[in-house]
Amino acid sequence: MRRLEFPFDPDERKQRIRDYIEKTTRRTVSLVITDNSTTMLSIKDTGRALMLRLHRIFLEAGIDVLNELSDYIKGRKGRTPLIRNFINSNTHKVKEKPPRRVNLRTEGRYYNLLDIYRSVNDTYFGGRVSASITWGSRSPRRSARKRTLGSYTGRGSLIRISPVLDSGKVPRYFLEYIVYHEMLHADMGIRAGKGRRIIHSREFRRRERLFKHYDRAIAWEKKWW
Repeated sequence: MRRLEFPFDPDERKQRIRDYIEKTTRRTVSLVITDNSTTMLSIKDTGRALMLRLHRIFLEAGIDVLNELSDYIKGRKGRTPLIRNFINSNTHKVKEKPPRRVNLRTEGRYYNLLDIYRSVNDTYFGGRVSASITWGSRSPRRSARKRTLGSYTGRGSLIRISPVLDSGKVPRYFLEYIVYHEMLHADMGIRAGKGRRIIHSREFRRRERLFKHYDRAIAWEKKWW
């Protein structure tokens, strides 16, 4: 298995955010990611381009926050409750150190995660999901029922897929389903309700069933177990 030697880096997410803001505002955007905890967001219009400075927590912002930012830039909104709530709910991250650098491994013996990720992103998310993806580390042999097939970490926005799925016995549609499931977490985030975190909300389950091979994947998983 070839190891990709580029480390975890927010540059790709920064590029995706810049491209999205340019697309939605139809303006040329110069984006700078900062650690300035005093000014989390600033916009300067030079006439020829927008000079946009965002605190690095915005690298984890959802599409609703970015849409509100675009509307604010275009002058359609004077109030920004989603942005304000996003900043308030992420203040604990402001003084945290940036996520550690991680070597991403996407090319497996049977499957290339990056190819699957890009296909799923374009098909179901319009290319807006910016999380990184990698094969997880191999753990000591244990019961398959105890394995975690996939996970999403908001801190660093990283998807890990169990290498047990890099097998000729695992159909591609099932691996695509697991990747899609974790990308849904990246797209929707973890929501709070009645004092507790809601990981698989009713809306999450509804969107999960939009996966083209959902029933087939669930049936195969039950048979595999």
